[in-house]
Amino acid sequence: MQLMKRFHLSLGSLRQKIVFGYGAVALLVVALSAFSLLEMRLLAEQITSGERIHQFLGIALEIRRFEKNYFLYGQRADLEENRAYLIEARRMLSEHGAQFAAVANPQRIGALIIALEDYDRLISAHPPGNDDPPREADIRRAGKEISTVAEEWSRAERAILQTQLDRHRYWLLAAIGAVVLLVVVIGQMLAWRVARPLRELEYNMAAVAEGRLAKLDLAVEDREIASLTSAFNHVLAQLETRQGQLVRSEKLAALGTLLSGVAHELNNPLSNISTSCEILAEEVAATKVCQPSPSIPLPEGEGRQSASFSFQEKGGGMRRDTAFEKELLAQIDAETWRARRIVRSLLDYARDRPFSRETVPLAPLVEESLRLVRGQIPAQVSLNVAVPAELNLSGDKQRLQQAIFNLVGNALDALEGAGELHVVARPARGAYPPDTLVFGQVDDKRPQIEVEVRDNGHGIAADILPRIFDPFFTTKEVGHGLGLGLFIVFEIVEEHGGSIAVKSTPGQGTTFLIRLPAQETAT
Repeated sequence: MQLMKRFHLSLGSLRQKIVFGYGAVALLVVALSAFSLLEMRLLAEQITSGERIHQFLGIALEIRRFEKNYFLYGQRADLEENRAYLIEARRMLSEHGAQFAAVANPQRIGALIIALEDYDRLISAHPPGNDDPPREADIRRAGKEISTVAEEWSRAERAILQTQLDRHRYWLLAAIGAVVLLVVVIGQMLAWRVARPLRELEYNMAAVAEGRLAKLDLAVEDREIASLTSAFNHVLAQLETRQGQLVRSEKLAALGTLLSGVAHELNNPLSNISTSCEILAEEVAATKVCQPSPSIPLPEGEGRQSASFSFQEKGGGMRRDTAFEKELLAQIDAETWRARRIVRSLLDYARDRPFSRETVPLAPLVEESLRLVRGQIPAQVSLNVAVPAELNLSGDKQRLQQAIFNLVGNALDALEGAGELHVVARPARGAYPPDTLVFGQVDDKRPQIEVEVRDNGHGIAADILPRIFDPFFTTKEVGHGLGLGLFIVFEIVEEHGGSIAVKSTPGQGTTFLIRLPAQETAT
């Protein structure tokens, strides 16, 4: 049992089984060929022996023929021919006794030799022309015995030869049957080992075509079939993943459409608030004297000019304290414009448009990206931004903003409400630090800008660090993330011809380094 188990394990490959099967057939064919050669050799020897016996029979018949002529014509020449054939007969029995022994026992051969000697003595003692019927009868009786024995040996030899031919035919048919049976057994084994899994694969492929992703579970030990099964299951897993990606992509597209609609809806009340604030400011200005006041500034940007107001009532009537009114108007106007900038950023973020490469100033890009998450930054998180104003990227503003937004959002999640977040940009110099894991390639011949997003959060374990850019891979709890943030970041960086590196130590924090092509200045 142990030997059979070891033998079965040694044939763990379908290729080995095929080689073994055909080797067994080849060995059987060689053995049968050797056996056939041996049989043919025996047949050749038997045919040679048969020729000797047939020759002996011919000599015996010639002895009888010259004996008859001698008695009819009484010529000495016939007697001499008769005696010459007798000598040849005794010589054959003496030289080829082994071949005659195959058809007769030694006693029979010895009796025949004695019969030949008696016959020679009798016919030699009979003078030519002497009519002696009793002596002639003795001679004829001795000659008859010689020819009878020769005929018996000839018939026995033919019977032996026929037996050997029948045996050879039997073994040849048996060998052909054994080869056919072995081939059928090997074919059935291969069919059972190969056809059955392939039929199941065909069935599962038909199921996949109908939308049913059924994992293939085959208890096979052949490495080729097991590898094919594993590859099929991997394809099914990838199909299932891609199906999930399509569903999630549809959800993200719907979310973008919803976000765009909400942003457009928010623009209307924000416009009304801004207009009402301006009308109220004009109303107050019509009855107040405007004087500069450095204490309450109004926001700049979006076509607005920086200004501050202090109001006094005209004439000598009762004076009102307008500081509170002025502060409220300034806050309403500033927050309205802030909300409109956020809505514009949301629209830019949600808008799906073709890739468009342009010159993108990095400092405003980072500021706009951080504006989207500034309200989510806890008070215990220290945000440090160091982006030189002269740095310009070459790329798509919307996509670059999305990449920074995703990295900052991941960093805030890792900080868990407290810690330090650094966003730093600088011209890239040299290779990445040796302890970083690099993804993607960047053209080293072009100038590059390196953007660093670093936090001192909980970090990422070393065993899952190479997988963080895989789609839908997340370590967050269910419902707290789809695992697409870093995947989108990597796609955006790769689309821009850049590269991204990550370094993380559990318990100490994570650093992401993005290198993107810089906008080359004209010379």
